[in-house]
Amino acid sequence: MNELLNKLAECIEFGKINLASPYPPQMKGQEGADEITRRALEEGVLPQQILTDGLMPGMERIGLKFRENKVFVPQVLMSAKAMSTALVHLKPHFLSGAAKQKGTFIIGTVLGDLHDIGKNLVGMMVEGNGYKVVDLGTDVSSEKFIEAVKENPEAVVGLSALLTTTMVNMEKITREIKQAVPGTYVTIGGAPVNEDFCLKIGADNYSPDPQGVVEYLNSKIA
Repeated sequence: MNELLNKLAECIEFGKINLASPYPPQMKGQEGADEITRRALEEGVLPQQILTDGLMPGMERIGLKFRENKVFVPQVLMSAKAMSTALVHLKPHFLSGAAKQKGTFIIGTVLGDLHDIGKNLVGMMVEGNGYKVVDLGTDVSSEKFIEAVKENPEAVVGLSALLTTTMVNMEKITREIKQAVPGTYVTIGGAPVNEDFCLKIGADNYSPDPQGVVEYLNSKIA
């Protein structure tokens, strides 16, 4: 069983989606995340254990490599694709209550900003680490964030921006979320923002990379 889960973690780390996938070259002709997850379930491995001991270690490793500039966005996207393929088999177990997710993370790119690569990377990394992700998309208003928080009590909110012209909207959105639902944690990220800006607007956390968001969520929820 451990061998199977270690193999699954390796598939996630290197972005091996399924048997037919030619990527990565060193794993060509081998089973991928799709087949291994299905086989693990058939052999009676608990869905929770597949998530905890297979998917999460793989996502953590690729997240750390990305932070250290050892891999780049295309490799992370391949890992995320492998992870999503595995999650297809696990999601019915989350919905039935047979397996538990750690908590809920609401994410969106703020009002006026249509960029989503950074947001998508964070969302995929967070999902692969055992959280339910509510992705509100781009150009998201305060009202949409607040509605999502009310529908998902105790969720943490992630705000993303790529433009200096839209980062100012983070302050208004953060303030209005905290007024509407006091006690909500807000984490921010994106090219133009930093720790000083985070403190200035009253957000709770700034992360320069997806792994940092995962670590923050683990400190608050898990």
